[in-house]
Amino acid sequence: MLMISFAWISLFPTIFFSPKKTLWTVITTQGFFTAFLSIMLFFSLDFNFSDSLFSIDKISAPLAILTCWLFPLTLLASQSKLSLEPINRQRTYIANNAFLQLTTLLAFTASDLMLFFVFFEASLIPTMIIIARWGAQERRLEAGMFIAFYTMLGAVPLILWFTDIFSTHGSLLPTLTLSCSFTHALTNYPGLFWLMYNLAFLVKLPLYCLHLWLPKAHVEAPIAGSMVLAGTLLKLGGYGILRTSALLHDVTLENTLFVMLIAITGILATALLCLRQTDLKSLIAMSSVSHMNLVVVAALISTPWSFSGAMIMMIAHGLTSSALFCLANTAYERTNSRTMIILRGSMLIFPLASAWWLAIVLFNMALPPTPNFISELLIMIALFNWSPVAFMIVVLNLVFTTAYTLYVLWSTQRGPLPIHLKTLFPFQIREHMLLILHVLPGLLLIFKPELIML
Repeated sequence: MLMISFAWISLFPTIFFSPKKTLWTVITTQGFFTAFLSIMLFFSLDFNFSDSLFSIDKISAPLAILTCWLFPLTLLASQSKLSLEPINRQRTYIANNAFLQLTTLLAFTASDLMLFFVFFEASLIPTMIIIARWGAQERRLEAGMFIAFYTMLGAVPLILWFTDIFSTHGSLLPTLTLSCSFTHALTNYPGLFWLMYNLAFLVKLPLYCLHLWLPKAHVEAPIAGSMVLAGTLLKLGGYGILRTSALLHDVTLENTLFVMLIAITGILATALLCLRQTDLKSLIAMSSVSHMNLVVVAALISTPWSFSGAMIMMIAHGLTSSALFCLANTAYERTNSRTMIILRGSMLIFPLASAWWLAIVLFNMALPPTPNFISELLIMIALFNWSPVAFMIVVLNLVFTTAYTLYVLWSTQRGPLPIHLKTLFPFQIREHMLLILHVLPGLLLIFKPELIML
Protein backbone atom coordinates (compact mmCIF):
# COMPACT_ATOMS: atom_id res chain seq x y z
CA MET A 1 0.00 0.00 0.00
CA LEU A 2 2.94 2.34 0.60
CA MET A 3 3.94 1.75 -3.02
CA ILE A 4 0.50 2.95 -4.14
CA SER A 5 0.80 6.06 -1.95
CA PHE A 6 4.27 6.91 -3.27
CA ALA A 7 3.06 6.35 -6.85
CA TRP A 8 0.37 9.00 -6.34
CA ILE A 9 2.80 11.33 -4.54
CA SER A 10 5.09 11.08 -7.58
CA LEU A 11 2.46 13.06 -9.51
CA PHE A 12 3.51 16.27 -7.76
CA PRO A 13 7.05 16.56 -9.27
CA THR A 14 5.47 15.93 -12.67
CA ILE A 15 2.89 18.66 -12.07
CA PHE A 16 5.45 21.29 -11.10
CA PHE A 17 8.29 20.47 -13.53
CA SER A 18 6.55 19.31 -16.72
CA PRO A 19 6.98 21.62 -19.74
CA LYS A 20 4.10 23.97 -20.37
CA LYS A 21 3.14 22.48 -23.76
CA THR A 22 2.97 18.88 -22.54
CA LEU A 23 1.64 19.42 -19.00
CA TRP A 24 -1.87 18.05 -19.52
CA THR A 25 -0.75 15.18 -21.75
CA VAL A 26 1.98 14.02 -19.38
CA ILE A 27 -0.02 14.33 -16.16
CA THR A 28 -3.10 12.63 -17.67
CA THR A 29 -0.97 9.77 -18.99
CA GLN A 30 0.76 9.37 -15.63
CA GLY A 31 -2.61 9.54 -13.88
CA PHE A 32 -4.01 6.70 -15.98
CA PHE A 33 -0.83 4.64 -15.52
CA THR A 34 -0.88 5.14 -11.73
CA ALA A 35 -4.61 4.34 -11.59
CA PHE A 36 -4.11 1.07 -13.50
CA LEU A 37 -1.13 0.17 -11.27
CA SER A 38 -3.15 0.87 -8.10
CA ILE A 39 -6.15 -1.14 -9.31
CA MET A 40 -3.93 -4.11 -10.22
CA LEU A 41 -2.32 -4.02 -6.79
CA PHE A 42 -5.70 -3.88 -5.06
CA PHE A 43 -6.84 -6.96 -6.96
CA SER A 44 -3.53 -8.75 -6.36
CA LEU A 45 -4.08 -8.30 -2.61
CA ASP A 46 -7.50 -9.97 -3.08
CA PHE A 47 -9.14 -7.21 -1.02
CA ASN A 48 -7.54 -8.68 2.09
CA PHE A 49 -4.64 -6.74 3.57
CA SER A 50 -4.09 -5.08 6.93
CA ASP A 51 -1.22 -3.60 8.92
CA SER A 52 -0.77 -0.79 11.43
CA LEU A 53 -1.29 1.92 8.77
CA PHE A 54 -3.47 0.54 5.99
CA SER A 55 -6.42 -1.80 5.71
CA ILE A 56 -7.92 -3.10 2.47
CA ASP A 57 -11.09 -5.16 2.64
CA LYS A 58 -14.42 -5.56 0.88
CA ILE A 59 -15.62 -2.19 2.20
CA SER A 60 -12.59 0.00 1.46
CA ALA A 61 -11.16 -1.57 -1.72
CA PRO A 62 -14.06 -0.82 -4.16
CA LEU A 63 -14.24 2.79 -2.99
CA ALA A 64 -10.45 3.18 -3.21
CA ILE A 65 -10.52 1.79 -6.76
CA LEU A 66 -13.29 4.27 -7.65
CA THR A 67 -11.15 7.11 -6.26
CA CYS A 68 -8.13 6.05 -8.32
CA TRP A 69 -10.21 5.70 -11.47
CA LEU A 70 -11.90 9.10 -11.26
CA PHE A 71 -8.70 11.16 -10.89
CA PRO A 72 -7.47 10.88 -14.52
CA LEU A 73 -11.07 11.36 -15.68
CA THR A 74 -11.21 14.71 -13.85
CA LEU A 75 -8.07 15.75 -15.75
CA LEU A 76 -9.69 14.79 -19.06
CA ALA A 77 -12.80 16.79 -18.18
CA SER A 78 -10.93 19.93 -17.04
CA GLN A 79 -8.60 20.51 -19.99
CA SER A 80 -10.91 22.61 -22.16
CA LYS A 81 -11.35 25.56 -19.78
CA LEU A 82 -8.21 25.30 -17.63
CA SER A 83 -5.74 25.15 -20.52
CA LEU A 84 -6.61 28.80 -21.27
CA GLU A 85 -5.41 30.00 -17.85
CA PRO A 86 -1.82 31.00 -16.95
CA ILE A 87 0.45 28.00 -16.47
CA ASN A 88 0.98 28.56 -12.73
CA ARG A 89 -2.77 28.46 -12.15
CA GLN A 90 -3.02 25.28 -14.18
CA ARG A 91 -0.31 23.63 -12.08
CA THR A 92 -1.99 24.77 -8.85
CA TYR A 93 -5.35 23.43 -10.00
CA ILE A 94 -3.93 20.00 -10.90
CA ALA A 95 -1.94 19.88 -7.64
CA ASN A 96 -5.08 20.65 -5.60
CA ASN A 97 -6.95 17.98 -7.51
CA ALA A 98 -4.17 15.43 -6.91
CA PHE A 99 -3.98 16.29 -3.20
CA LEU A 100 -7.76 15.87 -2.89
CA GLN A 101 -7.53 12.47 -4.57
CA LEU A 102 -4.66 11.40 -2.32
CA THR A 103 -6.38 12.41 0.93
CA THR A 104 -9.57 10.62 -0.13
CA LEU A 105 -7.64 7.47 -1.06
CA LEU A 106 -5.79 7.48 2.27
CA ALA A 107 -9.07 8.02 4.15
CA PHE A 108 -10.57 4.94 2.49
CA THR A 109 -7.52 2.76 3.21
CA ALA A 110 -6.44 3.98 6.68
CA SER A 111 -6.70 1.21 9.27
CA ASP A 112 -6.57 3.42 12.37
CA LEU A 113 -9.82 5.31 12.94
CA MET A 114 -8.02 8.47 14.09
CA LEU A 115 -5.91 8.42 10.93
CA PHE A 116 -9.12 7.98 8.96
CA PHE A 117 -10.56 11.04 10.74
CA VAL A 118 -7.49 13.13 9.88
CA PHE A 119 -7.71 12.36 6.16
CA PHE A 120 -11.53 12.60 6.27
CA GLU A 121 -11.25 16.20 7.44
CA ALA A 122 -8.15 17.02 5.36
CA SER A 123 -10.15 16.47 2.18
CA LEU A 124 -12.03 19.67 3.07
CA ILE A 125 -8.99 21.90 2.36
CA PRO A 126 -8.44 21.17 -1.37
CA THR A 127 -12.21 21.01 -1.90
CA MET A 128 -12.62 24.54 -0.55
CA ILE A 129 -9.68 25.83 -2.60
CA ILE A 130 -11.04 24.32 -5.83
CA ILE A 131 -14.56 25.70 -5.24
CA ALA A 132 -13.48 29.15 -4.01
CA ARG A 133 -10.75 29.75 -6.60
CA TRP A 134 -12.04 28.03 -9.74
CA GLY A 135 -15.78 28.20 -9.18
CA ALA A 136 -17.64 29.78 -12.05
CA GLN A 137 -20.23 31.79 -10.13
CA GLU A 138 -20.16 34.80 -7.85
CA ARG A 139 -21.45 32.86 -4.79
CA ARG A 140 -18.54 30.41 -4.68
CA LEU A 141 -17.15 31.87 -1.43
CA GLU A 142 -20.54 31.35 0.20
CA ALA A 143 -20.53 27.74 -1.01
CA GLY A 144 -17.04 27.24 0.46
CA MET A 145 -18.19 28.64 3.82
CA PHE A 146 -21.23 26.36 3.81
CA ILE A 147 -19.21 23.21 3.24
CA ALA A 148 -16.60 24.26 5.83
CA PHE A 149 -19.04 25.03 8.63
CA TYR A 150 -21.20 21.97 8.04
CA THR A 151 -18.16 19.68 7.96
CA MET A 152 -16.39 21.13 10.98
CA LEU A 153 -19.47 21.27 13.20
CA GLY A 154 -20.33 17.67 12.38
CA ALA A 155 -16.78 16.57 13.19
CA VAL A 156 -16.81 17.73 16.82
CA PRO A 157 -18.84 14.80 18.30
CA LEU A 158 -16.88 12.33 16.16
CA ILE A 159 -13.47 13.41 17.44
CA LEU A 160 -14.81 13.33 21.02
CA TRP A 161 -16.05 9.78 20.49
CA PHE A 162 -12.77 8.59 18.97
CA THR A 163 -10.85 10.24 21.82
CA ASP A 164 -13.03 8.44 24.37
CA ILE A 165 -12.48 5.07 22.67
CA PHE A 166 -8.72 5.65 22.56
CA SER A 167 -8.53 6.67 26.22
CA THR A 168 -10.51 3.54 27.18
CA HIS A 169 -8.82 0.92 24.99
CA GLY A 170 -5.51 2.50 24.03
CA SER A 171 -6.08 1.85 20.32
CA LEU A 172 -8.33 2.79 17.47
CA LEU A 173 -7.44 -0.13 15.22
CA PRO A 174 -10.74 -1.86 14.33
CA THR A 175 -9.21 -5.31 14.91
CA LEU A 176 -8.31 -4.43 18.49
CA THR A 177 -11.44 -2.50 19.36
CA LEU A 178 -13.62 -5.34 18.09
CA SER A 179 -11.69 -7.92 20.08
CA CYS A 180 -12.31 -5.94 23.26
CA SER A 181 -15.64 -5.97 25.02
CA PHE A 182 -16.55 -2.59 23.57
CA THR A 183 -19.64 -0.85 24.81
CA HIS A 184 -20.35 2.84 24.76
CA ALA A 185 -21.37 4.80 27.82
CA LEU A 186 -24.84 3.97 29.09
CA THR A 187 -27.40 6.52 27.99
CA ASN A 188 -31.14 6.90 28.08
CA TYR A 189 -31.10 8.11 24.47
CA PRO A 190 -29.15 5.59 22.34
CA GLY A 191 -30.75 6.91 19.15
CA LEU A 192 -29.51 10.43 19.88
CA PHE A 193 -26.10 8.94 20.71
CA TRP A 194 -25.99 7.23 17.29
CA LEU A 195 -27.09 10.43 15.54
CA MET A 196 -24.50 12.67 17.20
CA TYR A 197 -21.53 10.38 16.68
CA ASN A 198 -22.47 9.75 13.05
CA LEU A 199 -23.23 13.41 12.43
CA ALA A 200 -19.98 14.02 10.52
CA PHE A 201 -20.79 11.12 8.18
CA LEU A 202 -24.44 12.15 7.79
CA VAL A 203 -23.35 15.67 6.84
CA LYS A 204 -20.91 14.31 4.28
CA LEU A 205 -23.44 11.91 2.67
CA PRO A 206 -25.60 14.10 3.18
CA LEU A 207 -28.73 13.22 5.17
CA TYR A 208 -31.83 15.23 4.31
CA CYS A 209 -31.99 18.41 6.46
CA LEU A 210 -28.16 18.45 6.49
CA HIS A 211 -27.88 18.69 2.72
CA LEU A 212 -28.13 22.44 2.06
CA TRP A 213 -24.39 22.78 1.40
CA LEU A 214 -24.40 20.21 -1.42
CA PRO A 215 -26.43 21.99 -4.15
CA LYS A 216 -24.47 25.20 -3.49
CA ALA A 217 -21.13 23.39 -3.68
CA HIS A 218 -22.06 21.55 -6.88
CA VAL A 219 -23.44 24.61 -8.63
CA GLU A 220 -20.39 26.74 -7.82
CA ALA A 221 -17.69 24.07 -8.30
CA PRO A 222 -15.75 23.52 -11.55
CA ILE A 223 -16.19 20.20 -13.32
CA ALA A 224 -13.41 18.41 -11.42
CA GLY A 225 -14.86 19.58 -8.10
CA SER A 226 -18.33 18.32 -9.03
CA MET A 227 -16.98 14.97 -10.23
CA VAL A 228 -14.96 14.36 -7.06
CA LEU A 229 -17.74 15.62 -4.79
CA ALA A 230 -20.33 13.31 -6.33
CA GLY A 231 -17.96 10.44 -7.07
CA THR A 232 -15.92 10.01 -3.91
CA LEU A 233 -16.36 12.69 -1.22
CA LEU A 234 -20.02 11.83 -0.56
CA LYS A 235 -18.98 8.18 -0.28
CA LEU A 236 -16.70 9.03 2.65
CA GLY A 237 -19.86 9.47 4.72
CA GLY A 238 -21.30 6.09 3.74
CA TYR A 239 -17.92 4.42 4.26
CA GLY A 240 -17.62 5.95 7.74
CA ILE A 241 -21.07 4.68 8.76
CA LEU A 242 -20.36 1.17 7.46
CA ARG A 243 -16.88 1.13 9.04
CA THR A 244 -17.99 2.24 12.50
CA SER A 245 -21.31 0.32 12.56
CA ALA A 246 -19.66 -2.59 14.38
CA LEU A 247 -18.68 -0.24 17.21
CA LEU A 248 -22.35 0.69 17.72
CA HIS A 249 -23.79 -2.80 17.47
CA ASP A 250 -25.93 -2.39 20.58
CA VAL A 251 -27.87 0.56 19.11
CA THR A 252 -30.92 -1.09 17.56
CA LEU A 253 -33.04 0.11 14.66
CA GLU A 254 -35.90 0.88 17.06
CA ASN A 255 -33.65 3.52 18.68
CA THR A 256 -32.96 5.24 15.36
CA LEU A 257 -36.47 5.36 13.90
CA PHE A 258 -36.32 9.16 13.86
CA VAL A 259 -33.25 9.10 11.56
CA MET A 260 -34.94 6.45 9.41
CA LEU A 261 -38.01 8.71 9.08
CA ILE A 262 -35.83 11.65 8.01
CA ALA A 263 -34.00 9.50 5.46
CA ILE A 264 -37.24 8.14 3.96
CA THR A 265 -38.66 11.66 3.80
CA GLY A 266 -35.45 12.85 2.15
CA ILE A 267 -35.58 10.13 -0.50
CA LEU A 268 -39.03 11.26 -1.65
CA ALA A 269 -38.71 15.01 -1.01
CA THR A 270 -35.48 15.49 -2.96
CA ALA A 271 -36.76 13.34 -5.83
CA LEU A 272 -39.83 15.62 -6.02
CA LEU A 273 -37.61 18.71 -5.79
CA CYS A 274 -35.72 17.48 -8.85
CA LEU A 275 -38.92 17.89 -10.85
CA ARG A 276 -38.91 21.63 -10.08
CA GLN A 277 -35.25 22.41 -10.82
CA THR A 278 -34.29 24.60 -13.76
CA ASP A 279 -30.51 24.41 -13.16
CA LEU A 280 -29.08 21.15 -14.53
CA LYS A 281 -26.24 20.84 -12.01
CA SER A 282 -28.57 21.60 -9.12
CA LEU A 283 -30.92 18.84 -10.31
CA ILE A 284 -28.06 16.30 -10.45
CA ALA A 285 -26.95 17.37 -6.96
CA MET A 286 -30.48 16.90 -5.59
CA SER A 287 -30.67 13.45 -7.15
CA SER A 288 -27.44 12.61 -5.32
CA VAL A 289 -29.11 13.50 -2.02
CA SER A 290 -31.99 11.15 -2.84
CA HIS A 291 -29.67 8.24 -3.65
CA MET A 292 -27.45 8.81 -0.63
CA ASN A 293 -30.46 8.79 1.71
CA LEU A 294 -31.11 5.28 0.40
CA VAL A 295 -27.61 4.42 1.66
CA VAL A 296 -28.58 5.80 5.10
CA VAL A 297 -31.70 3.59 5.11
CA ALA A 298 -29.58 0.55 4.18
CA ALA A 299 -27.02 1.32 6.89
CA LEU A 300 -29.76 1.65 9.53
CA ILE A 301 -31.32 -1.71 8.60
CA SER A 302 -27.87 -3.33 9.08
CA THR A 303 -28.38 -6.66 7.36
CA PRO A 304 -25.93 -8.34 4.94
CA TRP A 305 -28.25 -7.62 2.01
CA SER A 306 -28.66 -3.95 2.91
CA PHE A 307 -24.90 -3.48 3.39
CA SER A 308 -24.26 -5.06 -0.03
CA GLY A 309 -26.91 -2.80 -1.55
CA ALA A 310 -25.36 0.27 0.08
CA MET A 311 -21.90 -0.61 -1.25
CA ILE A 312 -23.14 -1.21 -4.82
CA MET A 313 -25.24 1.96 -4.63
CA MET A 314 -22.19 4.06 -3.70
CA ILE A 315 -20.06 2.67 -6.53
CA ALA A 316 -22.83 2.87 -9.14
CA HIS A 317 -23.84 6.38 -8.08
CA GLY A 318 -20.20 7.53 -8.12
CA LEU A 319 -19.87 6.54 -11.78
CA THR A 320 -23.33 7.67 -12.90
CA SER A 321 -23.42 11.08 -11.22
CA SER A 322 -19.87 11.86 -12.32
CA ALA A 323 -20.87 11.04 -15.92
CA LEU A 324 -23.98 13.25 -15.62
CA PHE A 325 -21.84 16.17 -14.43
CA CYS A 326 -19.50 15.59 -17.40
CA LEU A 327 -22.47 15.78 -19.77
CA ALA A 328 -23.74 18.91 -18.02
CA ASN A 329 -20.28 20.43 -18.38
CA THR A 330 -20.14 19.71 -22.11
CA ALA A 331 -23.42 21.60 -22.51
CA TYR A 332 -22.20 24.46 -20.29
CA GLU A 333 -18.96 24.87 -22.25
CA ARG A 334 -20.95 25.35 -25.47
CA THR A 335 -23.83 27.53 -24.22
CA ASN A 336 -22.37 29.15 -21.04
CA SER A 337 -25.60 28.25 -19.28
CA ARG A 338 -26.92 25.43 -17.13
CA THR A 339 -30.58 26.44 -17.51
CA MET A 340 -32.25 23.45 -19.12
CA ILE A 341 -34.62 25.46 -21.31
CA ILE A 342 -31.57 26.97 -23.03
CA LEU A 343 -29.99 23.55 -23.55
CA ARG A 344 -32.96 22.07 -25.43
CA GLY A 345 -32.71 20.74 -28.96
CA SER A 346 -29.29 19.15 -28.52
CA MET A 347 -30.39 15.93 -30.21
CA LEU A 348 -30.64 17.72 -33.56
CA ILE A 349 -27.02 18.90 -33.51
CA PHE A 350 -25.26 16.28 -31.34
CA PRO A 351 -26.94 12.92 -32.05
CA LEU A 352 -24.02 10.88 -30.66
CA ALA A 353 -23.96 12.99 -27.50
CA SER A 354 -27.69 12.40 -27.23
CA ALA A 355 -26.96 8.66 -27.24
CA TRP A 356 -24.60 9.20 -24.29
CA TRP A 357 -27.32 11.12 -22.48
CA LEU A 358 -29.76 8.25 -23.04
CA ALA A 359 -27.30 5.56 -21.87
CA ILE A 360 -26.29 7.37 -18.67
CA VAL A 361 -29.86 8.43 -17.91
CA LEU A 362 -30.89 4.74 -18.12
CA PHE A 363 -28.17 3.95 -15.57
CA ASN A 364 -29.46 6.71 -13.30
CA MET A 365 -33.01 5.39 -13.71
CA ALA A 366 -31.83 1.99 -12.38
CA LEU A 367 -32.89 0.08 -15.44
CA PRO A 368 -32.20 -3.68 -15.18
CA PRO A 369 -29.55 -5.08 -15.19
CA THR A 370 -27.45 -2.02 -14.28
CA PRO A 371 -25.57 -1.92 -10.94
CA ASN A 372 -27.95 0.87 -9.87
CA PHE A 373 -30.85 -1.58 -10.25
CA ILE A 374 -29.03 -4.33 -8.32
CA SER A 375 -28.32 -1.94 -5.43
CA GLU A 376 -31.89 -0.65 -5.24
CA LEU A 377 -33.23 -4.22 -5.44
CA LEU A 378 -31.10 -5.36 -2.50
CA ILE A 379 -32.01 -2.31 -0.41
CA MET A 380 -35.72 -2.66 -1.22
CA ILE A 381 -35.72 -6.36 -0.27
CA ALA A 382 -34.02 -5.56 3.04
CA LEU A 383 -36.49 -2.72 3.61
CA PHE A 384 -39.48 -4.96 2.84
CA ASN A 385 -38.22 -7.58 5.31
CA TRP A 386 -38.01 -4.88 7.97
CA SER A 387 -41.29 -3.06 7.27
CA PRO A 388 -43.69 -3.59 4.34
CA VAL A 389 -45.26 -0.19 5.09
CA ALA A 390 -41.91 1.60 4.78
CA PHE A 391 -41.25 -0.36 1.59
CA MET A 392 -44.55 0.81 0.06
CA ILE A 393 -43.60 4.42 0.82
CA VAL A 394 -40.02 4.24 -0.46
CA VAL A 395 -41.01 2.37 -3.62
CA LEU A 396 -42.68 5.61 -4.78
CA ASN A 397 -39.13 6.88 -5.26
CA LEU A 398 -38.85 4.62 -8.31
CA VAL A 399 -41.70 6.55 -9.94
CA PHE A 400 -40.27 9.95 -9.01
CA THR A 401 -36.74 9.00 -10.14
CA THR A 402 -38.07 7.86 -13.51
CA ALA A 403 -40.08 11.09 -13.79
CA TYR A 404 -37.23 13.52 -13.14
CA THR A 405 -34.78 11.47 -15.22
CA LEU A 406 -37.10 11.60 -18.23
CA TYR A 407 -37.63 15.29 -17.46
CA VAL A 408 -33.88 15.87 -17.79
CA LEU A 409 -33.71 13.91 -21.04
CA TRP A 410 -36.73 15.70 -22.52
CA SER A 411 -35.63 19.18 -21.38
CA THR A 412 -32.08 18.97 -22.71
CA GLN A 413 -32.44 16.85 -25.87
CA ARG A 414 -35.88 17.47 -27.37
CA GLY A 415 -37.58 20.59 -28.65
CA PRO A 416 -36.46 23.45 -30.93
CA LEU A 417 -32.96 24.85 -30.71
CA PRO A 418 -32.85 28.30 -29.01
CA ILE A 419 -32.52 31.02 -31.65
CA HIS A 420 -29.80 32.96 -29.77
CA LEU A 421 -27.26 30.13 -30.14
CA LYS A 422 -25.21 30.89 -33.24
CA THR A 423 -22.23 28.51 -32.89
CA LEU A 424 -22.09 25.11 -31.19
CA PHE A 425 -18.75 23.30 -31.40
CA PRO A 426 -18.89 19.55 -32.11
CA PHE A 427 -17.99 17.01 -29.45
CA GLN A 428 -14.28 16.18 -29.20
CA ILE A 429 -12.72 12.73 -29.05
CA ARG A 430 -11.56 13.59 -25.50
CA GLU A 431 -15.17 14.04 -24.38
CA HIS A 432 -16.30 10.78 -25.98
CA MET A 433 -13.39 8.95 -24.29
CA LEU A 434 -14.36 10.54 -20.97
CA LEU A 435 -17.90 9.18 -21.22
CA ILE A 436 -16.75 5.77 -22.43
CA LEU A 437 -14.49 5.45 -19.39
CA HIS A 438 -17.47 6.19 -17.14
CA VAL A 439 -19.76 3.65 -18.81
CA LEU A 440 -17.27 0.76 -19.15
CA PRO A 441 -16.89 0.13 -15.38
CA GLY A 442 -20.68 0.11 -15.08
CA LEU A 443 -20.91 -2.50 -17.83
CA LEU A 444 -18.17 -4.53 -16.13
CA LEU A 445 -20.16 -4.54 -12.88
CA ILE A 446 -23.20 -5.85 -14.76
CA PHE A 447 -21.27 -8.99 -15.67
CA LYS A 448 -19.23 -9.28 -12.45
CA PRO A 449 -21.22 -7.74 -9.56
CA GLU A 450 -19.30 -9.91 -7.07
CA LEU A 451 -16.41 -7.43 -7.37
CA ILE A 452 -18.20 -5.08 -4.98
CA MET A 453 -20.56 -7.42 -3.14
CA LEU A 454 -19.88 -7.56 0.59
